[in-house]
Amino acid sequence: MDFADTLRAARQRRRLSQLDLALRAGTTQRHLSFMESGRSRPGRAMVVRLGESMELPLRERNELLLSAGYAPVYPHTPLDDPSLAPVRTALGHILTGHLPYPAIVVDARHDLVLANDAFGLITEGVAEHLLRPPINVLRVSLHPEGLAPRVVNLAQWARHILDRLPHDDLYDELSGYVPHVAPGPGHVGFAAPLRLRSSRGELLLTTTITTFATALDVTVAELKLEAFLPADAATAALLTG
Repeated sequence: MDFADTLRAARQRRRLSQLDLALRAGTTQRHLSFMESGRSRPGRAMVVRLGESMELPLRERNELLLSAGYAPVYPHTPLDDPSLAPVRTALGHILTGHLPYPAIVVDARHDLVLANDAFGLITEGVAEHLLRPPINVLRVSLHPEGLAPRVVNLAQWARHILDRLPHDDLYDELSGYVPHVAPGPGHVGFAAPLRLRSSRGELLLTTTITTFATALDVTVAELKLEAFLPADAATAALLTG
């Protein structure tokens, strides 16, 4: 898409009116309308400001810049690059700090980047082919040879995962693995703890997700740290015993 189409699509995805975005970006609705119609070509600073005002992910801000004919502003550095050593060190400390509870780091594709030792309790019995890199943790969660046979509340857990995904190829694959659950009349989105059979007994786990809110590198901004925390005293005892 050209810049006008890219800008309009991004604004509409965030359910912002032209006036809302214009006010956020410090411009006029008329100017924004001209940009979306292709009648006005914005400067680089304006494109950056529009991306910031819509709170676009850094990858999408770079795409917006490219569509306007400008070079990307935000670097996309491999995680093993020496410049990101402090990030890797920080992630290692955080993962260790979550012990004895399982915790992982995933990238934008939900591929496993790092995990602490307790994550082995989650992946007990998972087929070897699902644990060969790149390891997609959502595929591991729902595949019939992954966690699925051990998940007590599979239908609810699956919908909790699928509700977070765009309707892409991964969504199509994963939705084919799990039973359908019809949302009730008051449905506003599934949120379910994970009830998982393990060698230590049945675990009731809730999850938290942490991101680098102030990251200026695409790689770092897309990392997510997910921790599995005990949702009851019995699970806490099983994990700490």
